[in-house]
Amino acid sequence: MRYAAVVSYDGTAFCGWQRQLGVASVQQSLEEALSKLCATSIPIVAAGRTDAGVHSRGQVVSFSLPSFWEPRRLVLAINFYLPETVRIMGVFPVEESFSARFCALWREYRYYIWHGPAFPPYLAQRAWWNRWKWDKTAVEKACEYLEGTHDFKAFCPIKECPGDTVRTILRIKYLRSGHISVITVRGNSFLMNMVRSIVGSLDLVGKGKNDPEWIKELLDDEKKDRTYAGMTAPAHGLYFWKVCYNAHCFLTIPEIREREITDVLIPSDFA
Repeated sequence: MRYAAVVSYDGTAFCGWQRQLGVASVQQSLEEALSKLCATSIPIVAAGRTDAGVHSRGQVVSFSLPSFWEPRRLVLAINFYLPETVRIMGVFPVEESFSARFCALWREYRYYIWHGPAFPPYLAQRAWWNRWKWDKTAVEKACEYLEGTHDFKAFCPIKECPGDTVRTILRIKYLRSGHISVITVRGNSFLMNMVRSIVGSLDLVGKGKNDPEWIKELLDDEKKDRTYAGMTAPAHGLYFWKVCYNAHCFLTIPEIREREITDVLIPSDFA
């Protein structure tokens, strides 16, 4: 039986999502929990990878189990074997062909920033402490240039750039309330460190060191190089927020309400 699961985790103590020899990863924690539950090796596929220190509210994984489990019982059973920093938030039966990675329509990340001369300790490793107050109008203008299909080579580490660096940002939104800024980025797929590099570049615009039009220049042929863009913002401010799928991927059974599927796995809003 194949399932999709929504995973939330605190990325502080992990080397990232992907398994790596000799260090703790989120993927390893989940696969070991499933293997203990089923007494056999259970590989998983994730909607996306996160770097060391990056958190998740709504990562989605897919996997197959030898037999059927009632979803709520399965959530409790998997969480029993997981560390406290990783939790399954919901499980849904899906079509046998379902892949959390390849069936995703879009992915959404959110980056949290605290502006001010002092940083509250309870947000340690949860948001980026940036002492500068950003120019809201300038950042919003810069975000407009980032939307759409562009070559984002300037926002990817030089040594990690794939052959094709063209990506589509479906929407990018900047919100500020008091000391907190939130940058929401939704796209079909992302390059390594792409969102954090975008945030680091928007930081230069927000501080007034560069004009909003400078962001547009980074997408042009002459300056499509990582050395021209801003810094890579710290990992601990970034959250893998949610993933969108077509509703037909999910099997309809009495234990699952349409509202739960919509709210958790196929959100239609941008809130």
